[in-house]
Amino acid sequence: MITLVTGATGFIGSHLARLLVQRGCRVRALVRPASQLDALAGLSVDVVRGDLRDPASLANAVRGVWRVFHAAADYRLWTRDPRALYDTNVEGTRHLLDVCRRIDLDRFVYTSSVATLAVPRRDALSDENTTAPIDEIVGHYKRSKLLAERAVLVAASDGLPAIVVNPTTPVGPGDWKPTPTGRIIVDFLRGRMVAYVDTGLNLIPVEDVAAGHVLAAERGRVGERYILGGRNMSLKEIFDMLAVVSGRPAPQRRMPLGLALATGYVSELFARILHRDPRVPLEGVRMARHKMFVDVSKARRELGFESGSIEEALGRAVSWYLERGYAPPGPPQ
Repeated sequence: MITLVTGATGFIGSHLARLLVQRGCRVRALVRPASQLDALAGLSVDVVRGDLRDPASLANAVRGVWRVFHAAADYRLWTRDPRALYDTNVEGTRHLLDVCRRIDLDRFVYTSSVATLAVPRRDALSDENTTAPIDEIVGHYKRSKLLAERAVLVAASDGLPAIVVNPTTPVGPGDWKPTPTGRIIVDFLRGRMVAYVDTGLNLIPVEDVAAGHVLAAERGRVGERYILGGRNMSLKEIFDMLAVVSGRPAPQRRMPLGLALATGYVSELFARILHRDPRVPLEGVRMARHKMFVDVSKARRELGFESGSIEEALGRAVSWYLERGYAPPGPPQ
């Protein structure tokens, strides 16, 4: 039996593909025609070239498949043309759902995001029941993920055996691109983090996110959402932990949110003038207004999900980035 993984060259998708192969599964990896395969090096997978925006290529990818893990996404906090995010994340997901309705599937597991949750209310933690209204969502990436998640849940109500997982912020080795979170770690290692804002995230080892996907396929209830998270941490706590595992200094100055917003506006202005990505995406700063702390008890209770040490995961990430030259090995300049 064949298991299809979309986004198999991405951060989460590559770890998921590797885990499935280790478990003895026959894995088919759907990758875009121009994708680099570094993340799949040495892995016994059947690579199929295709694009979520091309339904014909998806029909070929799902042929003979019994289980689908849809981890592919366009994950950017800034883009000149936001339509690209919706074309891949929303319309691409709908195309994949359409072709999957025509085959006999055991499970369809969709990799959503903690970004689709409503921000915490007062002292309560966000959980699977705190779905954000579209007008509360900050930025096109988060909106596209919410719309795609809704499409998956509608398909589940129509009979597709679909389950949604909502990873928080994965960290660890193998973030080749890197993701926006990975860029924060790389900038820290390069000595570019001179201050922090008062915000917070939930971190989780990327290997545990992959394991959570498999648990969702095996034990999850159709039509349900499961947050795959680890430890709620302030940004200062994250930087302090990075300082411990890397031996490099953590920023000690707190930046007011207003100043961070101004920095984001200036950064995007220069990005448009110089035709490059902004160093400080404004969308990321706006997201920092709220500490995205979550309650992961549902996944623990229903899936038997557990996450490991964040400090060890950050240590693996730091070692991986340094070994591959994302940052210089010596003290930051």
